[in-house]
Amino acid sequence: MDVKRSTPSYLYWLFCQFELITCSYLMEPWEKVLFYSFNLAMAGLLLYTAYVCLAFHLSSAFQLLWSFLGNPRENALSVVK
Repeated sequence: MDVKRSTPSYLYWLFCQFELITCSYLMEPWEKVLFYSFNLAMAGLLLYTAYVCLAFHLSSAFQLLWSFLGNPRENALSVVK
């Protein structure tokens, strides 16, 4: 199997499927630019937000985990007080 030749054709096929699903093949070029720009901006914002929130939540979870594993007697006393 020739990977160099099949990869671009597969990506082109995926793009054609995307255009068929979104009906963007019916749009004029300036409409396509607006449509794709909006979709890329939304995807970028979604990925950035997921990255920031995931990093914050993982940091909080690790801090909680390390506080439980760090000194169990001190944690038990702080809960009782």
